[in-house]
Amino acid sequence: MTASTKARAGLLPLLVIATAQLMLVLDDSIVNIALPSIQSELAVDPVHLPWVVNAYILAFGALLFLGGRIGDLWGRRRTLQVGIAVFVVASFDGGLGQNVEMLVIARAVQGIGAALAAPNALALIATTFDSRKMRDTALSLYGAMSGIGIILGLVLGGILTDLLDWRWVFFINVPIGLLVLVGSRTLVAAEPHAGRLGTLGAVLGTGGMISLVYAITRFGEDGFSDPIAYALVGIAAVLLVTFVLTQRTSRSPLIPLSLFADRNRTGAYLTMLGLAIGPMGTFYVITLYLQQVRDYSPLLTGLSWLPFAAGIVLGAGMAPKLLLKVAPRYVAALGAMLGASGAFWFSRITVGTVYWTGMAPAMLVIALGFGLGVIALTQAAVSRVDDDKAGIASALLNSAQQIGVALGLAILAGVAATVTAGTGSTTPQALVDGYSTALVVGTGILLAAAVLALLTLSSRVNAEESAAPGLDHPRA
Repeated sequence: MTASTKARAGLLPLLVIATAQLMLVLDDSIVNIALPSIQSELAVDPVHLPWVVNAYILAFGALLFLGGRIGDLWGRRRTLQVGIAVFVVASFDGGLGQNVEMLVIARAVQGIGAALAAPNALALIATTFDSRKMRDTALSLYGAMSGIGIILGLVLGGILTDLLDWRWVFFINVPIGLLVLVGSRTLVAAEPHAGRLGTLGAVLGTGGMISLVYAITRFGEDGFSDPIAYALVGIAAVLLVTFVLTQRTSRSPLIPLSLFADRNRTGAYLTMLGLAIGPMGTFYVITLYLQQVRDYSPLLTGLSWLPFAAGIVLGAGMAPKLLLKVAPRYVAALGAMLGASGAFWFSRITVGTVYWTGMAPAMLVIALGFGLGVIALTQAAVSRVDDDKAGIASALLNSAQQIGVALGLAILAGVAATVTAGTGSTTPQALVDGYSTALVVGTGILLAAAVLALLTLSSRVNAEESAAPGLDHPRA
């Protein structure tokens, strides 16, 4: 088979994995634009409305560990297919929703499907593509979809809600998901691995993650004075510490602790947490600024973020070639520092900042950094892993990113609200003061992520074919 024939043969699986990731990430934001229409048509109480969004985030973030481990034991292609099928059915039910209870349940089930599909889509890159070039291309697309999906969700959500109906933000997933299911037959179906799920570990780990993610969402909604959120953090700490202790002695661990023996991999997880906090928190704050200070419509707000999508594509495309010449620690650190530069640029906003000079360049820079960083960290996290642990290794990275997104929203939104409240007014200038302070905090978080990358990630350039995820003689 010639090189060009192999490339064509690998194109469909590449599109399948990229489309699956795009669909799952897109649902983090596509529903947000439709919330006013949903509230109006279904007469939703304002206190319940955020759960149309949070139910997805909670289920997705809390069940990623479980989804990754199920894929390792049951087969990744099969688990991906089940996850996509669950996601499609839940999307259809959400589109038919007649009350907020139906929508919240549908969103939670979507999150379950996403938790089964997302880590296994990443792990399948290693087993489906046997050439370094195709794997790098797949990783670039996968990383790009993580950022593009958020922006596309806003734009598509605005278009569908304005031109059709809010229900189409759910229905749109049905044809996309069905196409992914059909195309998933082109993915390599690796043999399931021997082992058991470990009921105690699954209960403790999932319970701890549910408590943690729920606490973060409450901080985001109610600020840092919510006693229930602090109680949930305490519960999460107890459950997760107990979980770690049981994993040390379990014959069937949900998360093999040997994964953390590699400082490079552990550093990738921790750096991803900080890298996700900065850009996604910044994204939230600037979106509020555009709508509340500049009076942009939801659709115009989404379109305004197109430079961010361009930056993600550029960064994710550059990263694999850069990683052939530059060590992961420097690529990830560069990504975080570019993100910090973009966040600091944003922190200089005023009530009348010009979009093309004061905002669009910052969007491009912060996204460029995110694209570079995500690819470097993905490669560090899933390289040199035993094949029977690739799913859970991917799930840990996905989980770090998902928790980082939630933390970014909670921290930066909380800082902005606290500073604005301290001014005693809600004038445009008071709002801008809050947003600017929050963005300085985001800058600090991204700088800390850069330092963490420099201290923990590998300083060796690994350009050999065997450096690709899951295809060498692994270390964990």
